[in-house]
Amino acid sequence: MDDTRTPADDRRDDARRDDEFVDAAALAAELAEEHPADIAEALDEEERHTASAVLASLPREKQVEILDLPDFDLSSELIEALPVEEAVRLLTDMSADRAADLFRWMEEPGRSHLFAHLPAETQAELTRLLAYPEHSAGGLMTTEFVTVPADWTVGRTLAHLREIERTRETIYAIYVLDPDSQALLKAVTLRRLITGAPDDPILSVAPRHDPITTSPLTDREEVAKLISKYDLLAVPVVDDNDHVLGIVTVDDMIDAIIEENTEDVQKFGGMEALDEPYMEMGFLAMLKKRAGWLSILFLGEMLTANAMQHFEDELERAIVLTLFIPLIMSSGGNSGSQATSLIIRALALGEIKVKDWWRVALRELPSGLVLGAILATLGMTRIAIWQLAGFHDYGEHWVLVAATVGAALVAIVTFGSLTGSMLPFVLRRLGFDPASASAPFVATFVDVTGLVIYFTVALVILHGTLL
Repeated sequence: MDDTRTPADDRRDDARRDDEFVDAAALAAELAEEHPADIAEALDEEERHTASAVLASLPREKQVEILDLPDFDLSSELIEALPVEEAVRLLTDMSADRAADLFRWMEEPGRSHLFAHLPAETQAELTRLLAYPEHSAGGLMTTEFVTVPADWTVGRTLAHLREIERTRETIYAIYVLDPDSQALLKAVTLRRLITGAPDDPILSVAPRHDPITTSPLTDREEVAKLISKYDLLAVPVVDDNDHVLGIVTVDDMIDAIIEENTEDVQKFGGMEALDEPYMEMGFLAMLKKRAGWLSILFLGEMLTANAMQHFEDELERAIVLTLFIPLIMSSGGNSGSQATSLIIRALALGEIKVKDWWRVALRELPSGLVLGAILATLGMTRIAIWQLAGFHDYGEHWVLVAATVGAALVAIVTFGSLTGSMLPFVLRRLGFDPASASAPFVATFVDVTGLVIYFTVALVILHGTLL
């Protein structure tokens, strides 16, 4: 206890809390009529205690809509800041998949303490969802979907939808089950349902083909491909007996795809993917994400110095060769980065498989040769113009120097294209994310090998003249 505090200090603290409460109430009243996404964006900009007070001042329905938003960064923090009874009520009203996400983000011991106060039914549902990997169909699915027996009519199904609409994440897909085994038989869209007569059996408006399904352990990228290929609003997640465990909705997949693409882009930059938004990452955490790969790339670039040291005598005899080292290194790295980016994206979209590596190699080999020839022509033309126009004197053997640069560019660009296109296949075969074959990594590798190729070509062409 602080013995130096006075009654005046207590009164000032009470007044400050009253002012904060008034400010929060005023902000809540101002935001009450806004869209939940706009409210969430506004709360993300406030301090945690202010955001918590504003959230508590909003109507319960609005609170649930805000916390259900996947882009609301403060969700788990605000839930933990609320009184346990209030937090339990909100978690019970939220969609099950979103509540499971919040528990994934919470830290102990608050996580276990709050989980213990949930109703047994909610605990069982969340435990089932949390058992699946975060990036799998089971980790993304919601258990709030619509099912009806196959012996129902269209009219009875529509009446059922009116009763349960507010308790389901989506009613645009209705899953028809076998009355006895509860196995999934058909998937009916709401659009097809409303075209049927009330007395028609629901199976009469169901499509003839079997429903498109996925297993709970399917990776989210594969689920996204299913939804895109078959133009689905949701895909049911089923077990080995065709019992529906949950559904993955298209809006959940959009969020997952954005997250997946964000991770890939960050890896392309030569770093680990961030676990949090950029502005929320701690200084030390950000250093940890960036320093590792940056150090590896630096050590790789040190091999460039080793390569140049190996050809030190050649450099002393033909100093003109050093003028074109940046040109040579950047061209090989750029061609490799291009090929890597193309192949990683094609693998992600399923346009090519690992078994197609040889077909890719057969495409990249002539591509690299032609691209290298184009750059070689530009490089040799530049040397000729500078020499003949008097901008720079490359010596009496300038034609051989131009030929060296041209031949080296063809070889290095071809090598860069082949290397950049093959690295993603190697990483995929080894079980790593192909995005790890980032542009900086490929560029560093090709830089080192490019120097070796350059000086080897120079030894062949300039032997007996400059070398």
